[in-house]
Amino acid sequence: MSAGADRWIRWSTIGCVALLALIAGMVSYLHMHMLVAEHGQPGWVAALTPLSVDGMIVAASTTLLADSRSGRTGGALPWSLLVAGSVASLAANVAVAEPTLIGRVIAAWPSFALTASFELLTGQVRRNAAGTGAQGRRPRQSQPARAAAAGRGPAPGLRVVGPSRAGRGSQPPGGELQRQAWHWALANRDEQGTLPSGGAIARAHGRKERWGRLVKNAGLAGAFGGDSARLPRLLADEGKGGAGSAP
Repeated sequence: MSAGADRWIRWSTIGCVALLALIAGMVSYLHMHMLVAEHGQPGWVAALTPLSVDGMIVAASTTLLADSRSGRTGGALPWSLLVAGSVASLAANVAVAEPTLIGRVIAAWPSFALTASFELLTGQVRRNAAGTGAQGRRPRQSQPARAAAAGRGPAPGLRVVGPSRAGRGSQPPGGELQRQAWHWALANRDEQGTLPSGGAIARAHGRKERWGRLVKNAGLAGAFGGDSARLPRLLADEGKGGAGSAP
């Protein structure tokens, strides 16, 4: 349904409820004034008592309407005040009516019509508020998702760098870094000529331990040139381990 149609329906309902409130208020005031005057109250009491009942109904109704605009059903107090005021108005209308079934129905009808119409209005406002809240809570699409949906990929000639490579701008490419790590290991042998562990190689170059072990194994296998050939005793010691993998 379009926004214009929703607005027209809402304002039509508001207009009908306002008209019914005016009619019911006038009828209720007249009947309640008559009832209070018949029971021996002075004129100013008879004039103000209907206003106290109708004022309570208006206050409870506006509170419930404000709750409905927020998507809530309203608390127990405003509903209790609205029911009590409506029952009092209805009872006054019936009490002064002609003592027949038709006379009492005619007298009670304005109050009943107002109560029912007001509940229709609050339900309509509550549903409209719930729909608006659901639209406001709709999750926003992330920037990469919007770009993919629009068919926009990375610009030609640009290379996307993953988060794992952030902060390595000054480090050399992978193969050169491994060669440097192997040379570092050769330069940091202990007095017995034993190479550092894979974990020590990795920590010295800001990498994980597995990377350091792979560099050490590759260096021992001669992957970095003739450096391993200068370590005959070290290669023999590593070969005796039989594991084929450096620590």
